[in-house]
Amino acid sequence: MTTLQVSAQKQLRQFVEQIERLEEEKKALTGDIRDKYLEAKATGFDVKALRKIVSLRKKSATDRQEEEAILAVYMHALGMIDAEPQSHPMEPAEDEAA
Repeated sequence: MTTLQVSAQKQLRQFVEQIERLEEEKKALTGDIRDKYLEAKATGFDVKALRKIVSLRKKSATDRQEEEAILAVYMHALGMIDAEPQSHPMEPAEDEAA
């Protein structure tokens, strides 16, 4: 088995220690996020809806619209909705935009 040079060993050790430290920070942040959702739930908010809102806010408006359009097409194909996808409720209808 090949051994690493002393400088490479030190560099490797630094990387491992930094990753371990970041993993601990991530664990703490995950706990903080969980606590914030529990606080919101205790206040009466729906946690599932909050998680969805946080997820949607990470996406651009274009990405959200594309996702909603594809979802509507799939739901229509499965008989879960009757009509073709409508315009987004927050956007003006085509005849109103003119």
